[in-house]
Amino acid sequence: MIRTSRRLADGREILYFDREPVARDATDPRDLPPVATHSQLRWDALLGEWVAIASHRQSRTFLPPADECPLDPSRPGRPTEIPESSYEVVVFENRFPSLATGVERDVPPSAPGDPVAELRPGFGRCEVVCFTDEHDRVFADLGPDRARLVVDVWADRTEALGAIDGVEYVYPFENHGEEIGVTLSHPHGQIYAYPYLPSRVEKILASARRHRERTGRDLFADVVAAERSGPRVVGSNEHWTAFVPAAARWPYEVQLFPVRKVPGLPALSEEERDAFVDVYLDVLARFARRFDRPMPYIASWNQAPVREGREDWWLHLQLFSLLRAPGKMKYLAGSESGMGAFITDTNPEDVAEQLRSVVVA
Repeated sequence: MIRTSRRLADGREILYFDREPVARDATDPRDLPPVATHSQLRWDALLGEWVAIASHRQSRTFLPPADECPLDPSRPGRPTEIPESSYEVVVFENRFPSLATGVERDVPPSAPGDPVAELRPGFGRCEVVCFTDEHDRVFADLGPDRARLVVDVWADRTEALGAIDGVEYVYPFENHGEEIGVTLSHPHGQIYAYPYLPSRVEKILASARRHRERTGRDLFADVVAAERSGPRVVGSNEHWTAFVPAAARWPYEVQLFPVRKVPGLPALSEEERDAFVDVYLDVLARFARRFDRPMPYIASWNQAPVREGREDWWLHLQLFSLLRAPGKMKYLAGSESGMGAFITDTNPEDVAEQLRSVVVA
C-alpha cells in the first residue's frame, strides 16, 4: 500500500492510498475559508458521559444531487473535496468536524450556570474515508482487492490517529443508507479519534473485568468459543466468525470476531485481513438480499483503547440494521431513547437462520 499526503485549499490533510505507484500531484483550486471548529465537550454529570457540542455542523452539506457530490473525483470546471480525477481510497479531514486538533482551547471550566457540567475543548480528529471513486457503488460490491485496501487503510489510520497526544480511542465506522442518517450518498465511512473512552467501550471493559474477577476467565474468549459453534453463526472461516449475538439489540445484527485475540486492526496478520474480507463481503451480501431492497446499516469497529485496557480487549466489528421488516424501521422510541432499555422486535436465532438462508451466489 502506498500513502501520499497532500493539502486541500483550506489546509486540511488529504491522503491517497494506492496499491501501485500513482502520481498524485493535483492541487485544490478552490477558494475556501479556513476551517473554524467551535466544538466543546460537556460532561453529563448524571450519566457520567461526555457530550460533544458542535453547532457549526448545522451548515454541512446535506444530500446534494449526484452530479454535485463533493466526494466524487474532480473534473474540469467541477472541483470537489478530492482534487485528483480518479482515486482508489482517499482519507481527508472532515470539513465540518465534531472534533478537531485545531479547536479553540480557551473554554470556560464549566457550562453557563452549571458548575458540575465540566467543559473541555472539542479536541480530536474526524476523517472521511472514501472507499472508491465510483459514486454508485457500495461496499458490498467493492470486490476483495478494494475491500482489502480499505482494511489496510483503517489499520493505517488507527495507528496514526492513536499516536496523536490526547487521543484515547480510534473508531472507524460506516453509515450506509439514507434511513441511517447518511447525508452524502457516495460510498464512504468515517473515523473519529476521541479524547475520551466512549461509554460503550467503558461498559465492555467493566464487564470483562468483572467476568475475570468472578470466573478467572476471559469474557471475550468465552463469547467467541460459545458462538463459534452455536446456533447463531451466519458465516465463518479459519480466522473469523460472524454471528448474531444472543442478546442482539438491533433487528438485524451480526458481530464479526477474529479467532485470534488481537486488540485492534493494526495487529491483524495479512491472512487475517484477507479472511475478514471474505466473511464480511459475504455477510454484507446477505444484508443486501434479505429483503427486496438492500438494508441500511451501520458498520462499527470496536477496537481496544489507545492506552487503557488493551490487554482485556478483543477486536470485533458490529454490523447492524434498523430495518426490522420490509418498509418497517426499528425506531428508538420511549424505552430505548428515554431509558436506554432496548426491546428487540426479532429473535436472534431466527435472524441467523434467515441470513444463512439468503442465496448470495
